[in-house]
Amino acid sequence: MTTTPQASTVPFAEGKYFRWLQLAMGIVCMAMVANLQYGWTLFVDPIDQKYHWGRAAIQLAFTLFVVTETWLVPIEAWFVDKYGPRVVIAFGGIMVAIAWVLNSYADSLTLLYTAAVLAGIGAGAVYGTCVGNALKWFPDHRGLAAGATAAGFGAGAALTVAPIAKMIATSGYQDAFFTFGIGQGVIVFILAFFLRKPSQAMPVKKKQLNLPQTKIDYTPPQVLRSPIFWVMYLVFVMVAAGGLMTAAQIAPIAHDFKIANEPVSLAGFQMAALTFAISLDRIFDGFGRPFFGFVSDNIGREHTMFIAFGTAAAMLLTLSVYGHIPIVFVLATAVYFGVFGEIYSLFPATSGDTFGVKFATTNNGMLYTAKGTASLLVPLASIVAAKYGWQAVFVIAVALNATAALLALFVIKPMRRAFILGNEAPAEAKARDAKLA
Repeated sequence: MTTTPQASTVPFAEGKYFRWLQLAMGIVCMAMVANLQYGWTLFVDPIDQKYHWGRAAIQLAFTLFVVTETWLVPIEAWFVDKYGPRVVIAFGGIMVAIAWVLNSYADSLTLLYTAAVLAGIGAGAVYGTCVGNALKWFPDHRGLAAGATAAGFGAGAALTVAPIAKMIATSGYQDAFFTFGIGQGVIVFILAFFLRKPSQAMPVKKKQLNLPQTKIDYTPPQVLRSPIFWVMYLVFVMVAAGGLMTAAQIAPIAHDFKIANEPVSLAGFQMAALTFAISLDRIFDGFGRPFFGFVSDNIGREHTMFIAFGTAAAMLLTLSVYGHIPIVFVLATAVYFGVFGEIYSLFPATSGDTFGVKFATTNNGMLYTAKGTASLLVPLASIVAAKYGWQAVFVIAVALNATAALLALFVIKPMRRAFILGNEAPAEAKARDAKLA
């Protein structure tokens, strides 16, 4: 007598292509929350024109968003590791919708700031969950999966910025907040019910001599007690500080270099230098995340970090010396952002390799708070620039990236290897060490 396999025994959800569907849904969710960060700039002036609160006061809402979006991720990620991604993504969709609806009615700074906090909570819930889920489904392509997921955060803005700007111009910013808030939140909420973690640990499907991966699932307290985590955290902050500073100050830099409106012709296109630079920056940033993630899957995380951070240092040095030349400004910033965005693929992948799968979302969430820490250093760039000029800011950023490149290759690499092999059974560690030698 034969029996038909039950769904629990041979789940369709874990068929050959299902993990790629999980990845695609995660990317869509990320795209739906991208405008909370990248679309915000479109609303600042319209809000100021209506209420005259001043740009600085309005931009404080953005700071509150970034801080809550990053520093609360470990808490949200803990719920993911305990209860699965579905409930946390659904919660994030609700928070995103509420936040932008509140923005549409905000007639005081207090209400605007409250909405920013709710938006940060929602965005962090979606961001941390989707990246963590990608790490669990793709142990053999962690860099590519984390990079593609992180790229969705930029791609979403690229696809929807134009419609948002058009609605602001035709119907007003309140209608844009309300309509896109509801729309984005509903899409995230619906997709939440289709997202899930693997029912069992996904096997590594290829021999990865360059990618030592632990077989131990370290708990968050264990991770926080490990020196390798804090070295990775430090390097993340060093690299992120330069990138966030450049992204936030690119317009003032271009204006101070007196090239913002200078025409630049490239590949048949002609635009003002600042506009051209910002456009290329988004394209290169989005492309660089999955590209460098893929590269790291093949040549190793630390080797890829060394290449990316070293290139970033070279581009920043170029900007400090030749940034006043419009075409150099456009190309150097594009290449810089192409290698900067990879931190959002390489560090999650490295975290998963080092600390295991079971608590991958929480552990990566703790590492991701480095972005929030780095954002607190960004205002210092304006202080240094005011006193010593932008060249001094670039020199500091060059030093940080060059030091990070050396730390990746000569500190993180041996420390990670020692951490992984040192905690395995002696015989297994010896065999693994022989392969990696």
